Amino acid sequence: MTEHRKRHTGENVYSCKQCEKRFSSQSALHHHKNIHTSKYKCTECGRCCCSDKDLAVHRRSHSGEKPFECTVCSKRFTLAGNLSRHSRIHSGQKPYKCHVCERRFRHSTSLQSHKRHVHSNRSPYHCPYCGKLFKTNTELQRHVHIHTGAKPYSCRHCSERFTWHKQLKTHLLKSHNEGTWLTCRICQKKFSQSGNLKDHLRRHKGVKPYVCSECPKRFCTAYELKAHQLVHLGYKQFCCCSCGKYFRYKYTVKSHFRRCSDKLGLTMFNMFSPCVV
Repeated sequence: MTEHRKRHTGENVYSCKQCEKRFSSQSALHHHKNIHTSKYKCTECGRCCCSDKDLAVHRRSHSGEKPFECTVCSKRFTLAGNLSRHSRIHSGQKPYKCHVCERRFRHSTSLQSHKRHVHSNRSPYHCPYCGKLFKTNTELQRHVHIHTGAKPYSCRHCSERFTWHKQLKTHLLKSHNEGTWLTCRICQKKFSQSGNLKDHLRRHKGVKPYVCSECPKRFCTAYELKAHQLVHLGYKQFCCCSCGKYFRYKYTVKSHFRRCSDKLGLTMFNMFSPCVV
């Protein structure tokens, strides 16, 4: 019960000494350590898993096996848990409730993410390259790829490699017709990511659940709220490496950089090197 409660509070007290990833229980940490020992290693791609069960599930990504089918829309899933969560889309069930703002969620992971990003001010993980702070180690690891240029996700049909898993998923859909497009039931627009479809549907409904704490403005997505809050902070984090001028948003510095970099012969990669703080 004690370990179970930590999953609701987001408390992760057990730390891996090799990668510093944190866990809410000793058993979760014990399973995680198998990754570093390569005990359960995929012979096709070299990925190391926590257990033989996780390895068996991972192998389905190579075989394409999806044994669990939705009885409503016939969409298929690799895991029974994914099918169970998907079924809530059809039933409308949202069993997880935020006790701060009373907003409800279909998945426990969505609730935990909501608590971290909306109600928590803690950002204990910092980037060793630029010092940017993050609320979870997973977010930090994804961010570090920007600095290292790592592309860990490779296409099994061609030589293309990607920084993010969602880029690989989109590539498989567009280039190899592998996977399932997600279609908006209102305008029939297609999406490769469920999160993008969810944000799109909010715009149809006019739902804006993210509220600025400094002014009455509301937003459809957490990303839009975060970008808006920079207005109140007066913080400009993106620097043009051509002239040294600072900007609040990435898209504005990109537009500016194209206009002033020709005479110095810089590339778009140079723009974000050590100037981003």
